[in-house]
Amino acid sequence: MENPKIKVVFVCLGNICRSPMAEAVFKSLVKEASLEEQFEISSGGTGGWHTGERPHSGTQAVLKLNQVYLDPQKRAQQVNSVALRQADYVVALDQENAAALKRLGVESRLLLSYCDNGHPLDVPDPYYEQNFDVVYDLVRDGCQCLLNEIRARHGL
Repeated sequence: MENPKIKVVFVCLGNICRSPMAEAVFKSLVKEASLEEQFEISSGGTGGWHTGERPHSGTQAVLKLNQVYLDPQKRAQQVNSVALRQADYVVALDQENAAALKRLGVESRLLLSYCDNGHPLDVPDPYYEQNFDVVYDLVRDGCQCLLNEIRARHGL
């Protein structure tokens, strides 16, 4: 019997900026490590007003600039507490969304809490500030730290 996949879900507010960026970056890092068969990676938003929309053009642009593949079928979705409880890692992009998840009865951990390098705990929402390059750097660092921890914990 094969080992079950490690389920990782990234969560932000609308699932159009930060969490789809984290999903794509984490998938890229997992692929670079030749661990695709070990993971099931997705993302969602605590709010549902963007459901069905493609990721923000700023997210698409920064991923393209950094040569990170974004699935052209990716559409925003609202998180489901039942599905989240089946995940091994529920990763919130900021404290506001971690609190929203807690209200749903779902425990999460902040992406940047996996790093021990002086980063702030929250990944800022680039929706209004348009600081997608700064957000990308934080997400990339956080995803690498998360992958390092998962590899150590699961012996990958």
